[in-house]
Amino acid sequence: MRIFKIALVAIFLFLVTGCSNKDKVAIYNKPAIFWYEKITKEIKNQDLEKADDYFTSLSSEHVESPLLPTSMLILANAHIEQEEYILANFYLDEYIKRYGDMKNSQYAKFLKIKANFESFSNPNRNQQLIIDTIKSTKDYLLEYPDSQYNPMVKTILTKLELANLEMTQEIAGLYKRIDKPKASKIYEKRVKASPLKDANMIKPHIPWYRAWFE
Repeated sequence: MRIFKIALVAIFLFLVTGCSNKDKVAIYNKPAIFWYEKITKEIKNQDLEKADDYFTSLSSEHVESPLLPTSMLILANAHIEQEEYILANFYLDEYIKRYGDMKNSQYAKFLKIKANFESFSNPNRNQQLIIDTIKSTKDYLLEYPDSQYNPMVKTILTKLELANLEMTQEIAGLYKRIDKPKASKIYEKRVKASPLKDANMIKPHIPWYRAWFE
């Protein structure tokens, strides 16, 4: 009887293992359109992890597919929509590196500016990233003076410069409060040198639980 029970358990485990292995069988060697449709389907389902996995299959099986650049831009936009800016920039950097001629880079570089701008969810944080994004925004306007995206890029640039000015004022005030007059004067000079110094800025709202640390 005991041997019979052990045999039943062994058969059961074999069947379960077999079924699970079938479920985990990798899909491979499919046409590029198959992976592209999988990517777009998972983006619609808002499952970007699966979409990223399918992109990996597309890029490894079809390195020269014309669907690759389109997939990169679609995934970059999808990650921006879900506020996953690091992943968005990954796809944009790869796109620019692989397909970065003057024409193709224009939209990708605009998306990078947009992604970096939208990543500033908290005021008074990461001034260096703001400065770097201001530079890349100005470079974009010089590189693409007739770009259709320039009205939005100029708006982003103005907002970034105002944010940088406001942060510089805060740093100058902070150094003054902690009795660091030399450092305070350096930042005060930067404020005075800004063409936006007389702008009537609306201070960013800082939640009470963060205000203690600002």
